[in-house]
Amino acid sequence: MDDLLHNLEALLWNPRVETLHPALRGLIHLARFIYANVRDVLTTTLTLRAMGLVYITILSIVPMLALTFSALKGFGIHQSRVKPALLNFLEPLGEKGVELTEKLIGVVDNVQGGLLAGVGLLLLIYTTVSMIKKIEDSLNYIWRVENARSFVQRFGEYISVVLVGPLLMVTAIGLIATIGSNALVDQALSSKVLGATAVLIGQMMPYLLVSLMFGLLYWFIPNTRVKLSAALIGGLTGGMLWAFSGVVFATFVVNSTRNVTIYASFAIVIIALMWLYISWLILLIGAQASFYFQNPEYQRVGYRQLNVGNEMREQSALSLMLMVADAFRHSRPAYTTNQIGALLGVPGILLGPVKQRLINSGLLETGNRGQLIPARDPGTISLGNVFAAVRDRNDADIFQVNRWPNKVDRVFTEIDSLTHKKLQETSLYGLLDEEPEGIV
Repeated sequence: MDDLLHNLEALLWNPRVETLHPALRGLIHLARFIYANVRDVLTTTLTLRAMGLVYITILSIVPMLALTFSALKGFGIHQSRVKPALLNFLEPLGEKGVELTEKLIGVVDNVQGGLLAGVGLLLLIYTTVSMIKKIEDSLNYIWRVENARSFVQRFGEYISVVLVGPLLMVTAIGLIATIGSNALVDQALSSKVLGATAVLIGQMMPYLLVSLMFGLLYWFIPNTRVKLSAALIGGLTGGMLWAFSGVVFATFVVNSTRNVTIYASFAIVIIALMWLYISWLILLIGAQASFYFQNPEYQRVGYRQLNVGNEMREQSALSLMLMVADAFRHSRPAYTTNQIGALLGVPGILLGPVKQRLINSGLLETGNRGQLIPARDPGTISLGNVFAAVRDRNDADIFQVNRWPNKVDRVFTEIDSLTHKKLQETSLYGLLDEEPEGIV
């Protein structure tokens, strides 16, 4: 398997690709994009994360629906809108989907009547927030984000997703229905061309709404800056996969009547779990597609551990600190690790260990969305401080006591003495001010 992947990558990332005709080069870039997504599904923990999301969904589906119903109940549309949405999601299950929807709605009605007060309400909110946190953790993993939201930020934003999100979706569906029932629109649709187009759009609308919902999740949930174009590409990928998988799964359910008979009343549970797993896996694949669209430099690397030499590690540390100091000095938006990696032409994952050592040494801090900012005035941070952060041991290191031979210690002492004065006298701002000015 490893040899096959190595040969495919050597072919797709051959340096001669950039000399080809633009159309052919575009096809190869598309092949790289598809290859990266397929490879990660087969070789990473995405499938395990999808299974974890299935588990948390089983625990949280009723509380989440109960809160959604409560948010929509004030508008008198909790039954008329949520139930059709559930039926649409479970449509590939056939008759079992209708049965499961009725049971879920019944359970939710019971929960609303008996628990939406006091401790019961807190339990519902906690369970719902736990589910969305699990989704955020999975999307942060795909986006290589190390820092999750704080508890206060997480609680506020998650509750807004649960309460406001369904209302926006229902409003959009209602507007579409209102436009469709307009007399002027009816007259325009009486023509053959417009009528056929409207029918096609009507058939595609559920899948477009699913794609839009996926795209909004990819844009909002990861604790990093996601471009709207990347989120929409991921949403479109997830929506198409979801539509295709729905047709295939529905065919499977129809043709598996024998298995349904064998499992009897457990069949609905097994079929529902299978569809949940497929749906979550599709959502994660769409998130991965949005990540690779925004960060194409990761397509070849994937999640593999990168081994770099000491010189490159030191160059990365100094480059990172210079770019952070330059943005801070000119009051520009702070960079993230992936943004700096893209500017340097290296995967952001390569900068991760270097960034962590700079943080441990008190030279760097990260914001709520992964922004990198100096931990103190860059004018007081010397080049020696930066190199020491990468070279020297610090509190985060496991092995604090090393017994090197005396001769080895003497050699490294001599090396440090040759560069110590120059590195300690030059600060980050001092290096930025040297001719030519700037970081390029």
